[in-house]
Amino acid sequence: MWRQSPPHRPLHPLPRLAGPVHEERLTRTHFVRLIAIAVMGATVVQLGYVAALGGHIFPSGAIAPRPPAGVIAPVLRAEAEERRAAIPAAPRPSPHDVRAIYLTSWAAATPALVREALALAQTTEINGVVIDVKDYSGVVAFTTHNPLIAALGSDRPRIDLAALTDQFHRQGIYVIVRIAAFQDQHLLTVKPSLAVRDATGQIWRDHRGLGWVDPGSPEVWTYLVEISRAAARAGVDELNYDYIRFPTDGKLEDMRFPVTDATPQARRQVLRRFFEHLTTALRPTGVHLSADLFGYATVRPDDLGIGQILEDAFLYFDYISPMVYPSHYASGFLQFGNPAEHPYEVVHYSLQYAEGRRHRFARLLGALPEGVDGTSPIDHVAKLRPWLQAFTMGAPYPPAVIRRQMDATYDAGLTSGWYLWNPSSHYQAATFLPGRRQQTSPR
Repeated sequence: MWRQSPPHRPLHPLPRLAGPVHEERLTRTHFVRLIAIAVMGATVVQLGYVAALGGHIFPSGAIAPRPPAGVIAPVLRAEAEERRAAIPAAPRPSPHDVRAIYLTSWAAATPALVREALALAQTTEINGVVIDVKDYSGVVAFTTHNPLIAALGSDRPRIDLAALTDQFHRQGIYVIVRIAAFQDQHLLTVKPSLAVRDATGQIWRDHRGLGWVDPGSPEVWTYLVEISRAAARAGVDELNYDYIRFPTDGKLEDMRFPVTDATPQARRQVLRRFFEHLTTALRPTGVHLSADLFGYATVRPDDLGIGQILEDAFLYFDYISPMVYPSHYASGFLQFGNPAEHPYEVVHYSLQYAEGRRHRFARLLGALPEGVDGTSPIDHVAKLRPWLQAFTMGAPYPPAVIRRQMDATYDAGLTSGWYLWNPSSHYQAATFLPGRRQQTSPR
C-alpha cells in the first residue's frame, strides 16, 4: 500500500512573520532571517515578516489580506455551488512519494504515448503523471460541461479526462493536471478587456510574442476555478498551477493592467489574494493543490519582480513545486559559469535552502497557542515536490544526469517526490529505478 500524506490544513487567521536581514554570499542575495514576534490576543498569536532586496525593505503585511468585496461574493457562490454538486469534501489520498512524468495534452491524446507512460509505471518507479489540460495557448483540452467555459469557446476536447484518469487509476497511477494560469492567448482574444496592455493601448506581448491576462482580475480567477472544478469532477487527484506570476521578459515598463495596481510592490499582494481565492474555492473538492514557482524563489527573499515569494504559498497549497531546472539559473549562481553543467549541486542547494525555510516557517507557526486544532505546525505548511529538468538545454541531459537531480532532491531531505519536465513527453526507462509498484488505487 502507498503511504498516504496527511491532508494539508491551512490556518485561519493566517500568521504574520518578521525578521532582520543577512547576506547570503553564494547567491549574492539578502535573506530574511525569520524570527517570531509574539503578539498576545484573545484568539491567536500573529507573526509577521518582511522581505529585503539590496537596501530596500518592503513593508510587512498580513500573509493573506482578505479579497475585496467583489472577490468574496463569487467565492461564496462557488462554495454553495460546490455543495450542491456534492463533490466529496474529504481530501483524496495521495502517495507519500510521487514520481511523475509530464505529458502534454497532445501526448495524453495519443494512445501510443499513453501506453509508453503506462509501461514506465508498470516496470519502473514511476507512479504519477502530470497532464496538461490548459497550457499557454489557453485551450482547455477536455470537455468541461461548464456553461461559462463553453460560452468563451475554450473547450477543445482532445482528451476524455474522466476516462483517461480512470485508465491511470486502474494501474495505481496518481493523476495531476496542469493549468497555466495567467498566460492565456485564448482568453485575452475572446475577452480583450482582461488583457495586459502596452502604453499605446495595444495588447502587450513578451519576447516570445505571447500575451497575458491580468493576474489580479477576479473574472480570471473565477474562470480558473471553473476549469479546476471541472477537472476535479473528472476524478483527478491533484490540480497543479503554473504561470501564477507576472511576466518576466519583454518591455516590462510598458505594461498596463486593467485591474491590478501596476506598482511592482503590489504584485506580491495580488498573488497572495489569488492563492487564498483558490484555497477557499477548491478545498471543498478534496483535490490536492500544488503551485509551480521559479527555481530562484527557493533562494531569494524578494518576489523577483513577479510576485512570487516562497513563504506566501506555504499555507495555501499541499505542495510547492519549484522549477529548479539548472539551465534556468544565471551564470555565477554558486559561482558556476554554467549552472546547467552542475545539476546535482544546483538542485541540492536550492531545495535544501527551501526546505530550511519551510521548517523555519513551521517553527514560527509553533508560536501559536498549543492545541489550537490538535495538529503539528508542519502539517499546515506545504511540502516541496520539485520539477526537475529532463530536457537538454545548456548541457546534455542524458538519463544519468537527470538521475543526479533526483538524488539531489532526496539528499536535500525531501520525501514527497518529484515531477519530470520534458516538452516532448518522451522519457527513457534508463532514467528510472526498476521496480513494479503494487497496484493500489489512489482513490
